Amino acid sequence: MYFSSLSIPDLVLVSPKRFGDSRGWFSEIFKDGWFREHIADVSFIQDNQSFSALAGTIRGLHFQLAPFAQGKLVRCIAGAIFDVGVDIRADSPNFGAWAGAELSADNGRQLWIPPGFAHGFMTLVEASQIHYKVTAPYSAANDCGIRFDDPDIAVRWPALPMEPTLSEKDKALPLLKDLTTVF
Repeated sequence: MYFSSLSIPDLVLVSPKRFGDSRGWFSEIFKDGWFREHIADVSFIQDNQSFSALAGTIRGLHFQLAPFAQGKLVRCIAGAIFDVGVDIRADSPNFGAWAGAELSADNGRQLWIPPGFAHGFMTLVEASQIHYKVTAPYSAANDCGIRFDDPDIAVRWPALPMEPTLSEKDKALPLLKDLTTVF
């Protein structure tokens, strides 16, 4: 496996090796010891999967408050997404900054988003699925988020020929400046 930091050093792009032949390919997508040594010494306690039928679907920007703050290792297993992490750690020199990467079934890359970051993604094609490992269970009482189009964060989402599809919950999320310090 290979890894590289994005423009925010704590966001890490993981690129598993693929071994191919005429039949297709094989890849080790996660190795606990390797991940702990090179990325973060964490325990994953749950795996999640989501499916988005339409291109241009945006989910996020989501995070959970302590004691259920989640680190996420995200990969796209069908289709393609633009995956984003936003630093919401109040004492970070990168507070309010974002970084993102394209994850797809074709490129096999994964993105590590540690606790203290909001997470979101936009589907780039129809029928996209993501699979992600988390370091804490879901807690509805600790579930929070920030608007995907917060002008102070200014995520440069990929241009698509249609308006984005969002849940009613995500449309109503607050701006970062309206949140109290959470990390």
